[in-house]
Amino acid sequence: MTTEESTVERVEAGAAGEEGRAPTASEAASGRPDRIAAPAAMRLAAAQLAEMLDCAPGSVSALKAAGEGWLADVEVVELERVPDTTSVMASYRVRLDEQGYLMEYERTRRYGRGRVDR
Repeated sequence: MTTEESTVERVEAGAAGEEGRAPTASEAASGRPDRIAAPAAMRLAAAQLAEMLDCAPGSVSALKAAGEGWLADVEVVELERVPDTTSVMASYRVRLDEQGYLMEYERTRRYGRGRVDR
């Protein structure tokens, strides 16, 4: 098991709970699970995208509730260079379902690490 896989499994276990857990009152009333909390969604977005792209997890630069799930913008290093200010970064839009599972992702931007947006 790789580091990214173990990270995702630990985060999923902490954020979404174990499979055999009892449903909350609102889950029982609605018949579906509650949406995970924002901090857990941020960790899951970064960890699952890193696993998909086989790269180190990056930072989450944006997060917003979207329907029953989450949309997150995750920054990753696509190409490491020396000095690191010349590394190539990318921003990915990640959609998670209400339980924190990655449903889709797309690269929205590539840029140099040392470049500042105006």
